[in-house]
Amino acid sequence: MPMRFAVALALALPFAAGAAIPGAPGTARPQPSPLHDYFALRGSYFQPALTTAGRFDSDAGTRGTDFSGEDDLGLDDRADQGRMEVSFRMRERHLLRVDYLKLTRYGENTLTRTINFRNQVYRVGDRVATNLDWRMLGFNYSFAALRRETFELGVGAGLHLLEADARSEVRARNLRETGNGTAVLPTLGLDGTWAFHRRWSLNGFARYLSVGTGDGDGSFTDLHLDVQYRWRPNVAIGLGYSSIGIDVDVTDADLPGRLDLEAAGPEVFFRVSF
Repeated sequence: MPMRFAVALALALPFAAGAAIPGAPGTARPQPSPLHDYFALRGSYFQPALTTAGRFDSDAGTRGTDFSGEDDLGLDDRADQGRMEVSFRMRERHLLRVDYLKLTRYGENTLTRTINFRNQVYRVGDRVATNLDWRMLGFNYSFAALRRETFELGVGAGLHLLEADARSEVRARNLRETGNGTAVLPTLGLDGTWAFHRRWSLNGFARYLSVGTGDGDGSFTDLHLDVQYRWRPNVAIGLGYSSIGIDVDVTDADLPGRLDLEAAGPEVFFRVSF
């Protein structure tokens, strides 16, 4: 999926051979657009659909029960979340993005089957309350390998700091279980922008990682596409779509087991730039 996204994004950007690089001596002042912003702050309202599958093994290494967060534990299948991004452009071709996302999940459900959840056994008929929180801080650098007056296509790399917290309890039997895990994930990425009108632009990026080690294996994707309208020279509003996925199977960590989380949906945002 990340490769198909990258190819589609690249094909969407028209290549205007011979166009002047904005800001070069003797050229007119460039039209305000994401291509010419040296600093930007974006705040988004993100409403993803969520799917969660997991398994939390015991401290002694006993395999836990595979479960669905939405079907078995009653976790919310939609979220109303904010997402922040700050971007810095350095010498036209160099772009650094820093973004933060937090997904907070809660659910209560009466179990219809037995679930081994870390060091506890939850039985049929137990009323289980569950919290599952996920936080992501990303640092992504890209270099504009192709840059023209109205578009650029960049390649780069990034680091994503991920942290997950899981808490569950059966109040009627005074059972509680907690766990947390952290990971630092390097990614490869592709960024693109096409300013197809003096006020409109199409923007997107793709981040991807797939890795396997002695302690486990997993994959991570972060895909985004949006359309922006330049309402004022320093203010833009936009509508986009994001898809974030993580699939991790860990054997040696504070929270051994498996977590497969997908969050995909629309977002609206407000962007201030200089």
